[in-house]
Amino acid sequence: MCAAASLGVVGTSCAIQFATAPVIRERLASGTVQVDVVVAPFPDIQVYERQGVVVSASCVFLGSIETGVAVTKGAIVPDISSATTFREALLAAALVVYNRASSGQYIEIVLDRMGLAEALAGKTVRTDSGAEAMEVLSRDRSGRAIGFGQITEIKLREDLGVQLVGPLPKGLGKRTDYGAGLSTTSANPESAMRLLDFFASEEGRQILGDSGIATPRP
Repeated sequence: MCAAASLGVVGTSCAIQFATAPVIRERLASGTVQVDVVVAPFPDIQVYERQGVVVSASCVFLGSIETGVAVTKGAIVPDISSATTFREALLAAALVVYNRASSGQYIEIVLDRMGLAEALAGKTVRTDSGAEAMEVLSRDRSGRAIGFGQITEIKLREDLGVQLVGPLPKGLGKRTDYGAGLSTTSANPESAMRLLDFFASEEGRQILGDSGIATPRP
């Protein structure tokens, strides 16, 4: 979610509140938080629009984000080119890190589907958020740790000493669509709409792409 006193002018500040998708749903449902722009998985944005939480027809499709694999810089880079090599890399890892949010819940499903849940349980660390997962990963000194998170989250935390290996192998990956919309409780609707228009502009699309968000749907 994004809340600010002044929005939509490039170069000015914007107060941002980060939360997982489930927490965003809870906060909006409670009516205890006032924001200008809501950023969330696109299906959620569409639900918020129907519920009257987001202004009708204000929604902007931002793009798709894939779940990625990360390691610390200088560590052994695992082979994730196939499900088979990916499995071998996980079994050889000293530490496996991922969050309890939506992306982490998906990783849990994948590992269970691959029959690895029990084998990895003793060396798995779960965190509340993607940012915390990357922080834990960055502190590993074994050189054999593997972390999971949204590709945007991994790239955002490169300054911690983590690096993106790539998306999950073909057949195991997941793409999440994201969107943004004008909150019906916005105190700055005109400025908020300028921000949404910027998201949809060519410059905005370029910035989103550079951050790891895939090209929007046709």
